Amino acid sequence: MNSINKTMLFAFLTVSAFLSAQSSPPAPPGGGGGGVGPGAPASPIDMYVYVLGLVAVLLIAYYTKKVQKKLA
Repeated sequence: MNSINKTMLFAFLTVSAFLSAQSSPPAPPGGGGGGVGPGAPASPIDMYVYVLGLVAVLLIAYYTKKVQKKLA
């Protein structure tokens, strides 16, 4: 039963990731840049990619250590 739950969770997360992805808006006609730039949507999360990666690694290490301590 546990493997079925994990499989269903994986399938749900995979499908929802593809269904909720946003496509970029089409470039305006005539080559105008609009308010953001040359047809590219604003992505403020791009500034924090390295910080988010570091936080993810630290959280993985923390919870791995926590689980290992609990099992010992």
